[in-house]
Amino acid sequence: MDTDAIGDSVNKFKAIRMDNDEFADEDVDSDDGFDDSDDEELEPITFGFLEKPKNSFTLSRQFFPSKAGGLPAWLDPLNIPSGKSSVCDFCGDPLQFVLQVYAPVVEKESTFHRMLFVFMCPSMTCLLRDQHEQWKRNPEKLSRSVKVFRCQLPRINPFYSSECPKYDGSDKPIGSGAALCDWCGTWKGDKLCSSCKQVRYCSEKHQTLSWRAGHKIACQQIKVSSPLSGPNKNGTTSLESCKVGNKSTWPEFEIIEDQSECNVDKSEDNTLANSLILRNRSDDTMNSLMDSFQGDDDKKSWAHFQERIAKAPEQVLRYYRNSNSKPIWPILSGRPSKDDIPKCIYCGGSMCCEFQILPQLLYYFGVENEVNSLDWASIVVYACEASCEASLPYKHEYAWVQLYSPSACPIPQ
Repeated sequence: MDTDAIGDSVNKFKAIRMDNDEFADEDVDSDDGFDDSDDEELEPITFGFLEKPKNSFTLSRQFFPSKAGGLPAWLDPLNIPSGKSSVCDFCGDPLQFVLQVYAPVVEKESTFHRMLFVFMCPSMTCLLRDQHEQWKRNPEKLSRSVKVFRCQLPRINPFYSSECPKYDGSDKPIGSGAALCDWCGTWKGDKLCSSCKQVRYCSEKHQTLSWRAGHKIACQQIKVSSPLSGPNKNGTTSLESCKVGNKSTWPEFEIIEDQSECNVDKSEDNTLANSLILRNRSDDTMNSLMDSFQGDDDKKSWAHFQERIAKAPEQVLRYYRNSNSKPIWPILSGRPSKDDIPKCIYCGGSMCCEFQILPQLLYYFGVENEVNSLDWASIVVYACEASCEASLPYKHEYAWVQLYSPSACPIPQ
């Protein structure tokens, strides 16, 4: 079976290539979005839309899904990030899964399977601190509340068959994954309940939440009964069988294509367009937002952003790798310069713009539009252009966060 065929089958990052004429006003150049010049090209990009999965099993890791919300489908299920990599650097709480994008690089054998994962702290207070932190160029230690991981595997690997998934119920991953936290189902469950020694947690906070939510009673029942199953001696378990106690994960969606948006310039459903683009903001809120922008350039940029998004208001992700297109920034203030994006911390090479997460995602996640609710104007993910090997199963990549607030501007030094 040839590589192209298997790539087409397992690439669950379904999206659309919009017609060139719809992108005639896309800002493009060879500097990955850092140059402010007005040169433009006709360049199609890939859009990502969300849909509830018809069959939840298709979002299992053996199908290499692109998905948002719910729990991550770890590509390498055994060597999951842990320790400080899994927590917010400001409040110390475990990060929450946002989305993952399956994006293989077919030119290299080592990137036959390639997935990028995005996690963030749901606290807006931490995101504001993250916003200030990212303006520090080349710090020895950068604190973040938004973290991106890249994982890649060759075609022949310990976790998956080298053949195409059949999608007939017979596809199974090879082996088991790491034992996960029984509360969040996301991170490694390195801590055992000291009483029943059967339930695992990734952090003291999740152990406390679980205890208060009912494990205090269940723990006694487990101790006096003979558990039917549990972690094996190697501390591994099936990722698919993990029972999650936490109910605050964001709703789960599959990232798919929506061909119905392919040939329209504007959405015919103005209500849907307004709710997705503006996230149900009231007129007073929008007027206040416009007043907070830094001059006419920000207002023009916001108007341009609205116009572009209105062509396909349901989009939540724009994929740019292998494209000359640049991110569309809702406001000019808070845009990074080329020097603001660091080099790859592993190989020292350049990073390229991989994809952009739009604020419409918050609408699908059901995030309330309140003063202290989580909100952003844009999150742009940059990854190692060479997709270097390094020695870690999960490599840290970089996310640039732009907020609507004037706090998006650099802090005077």
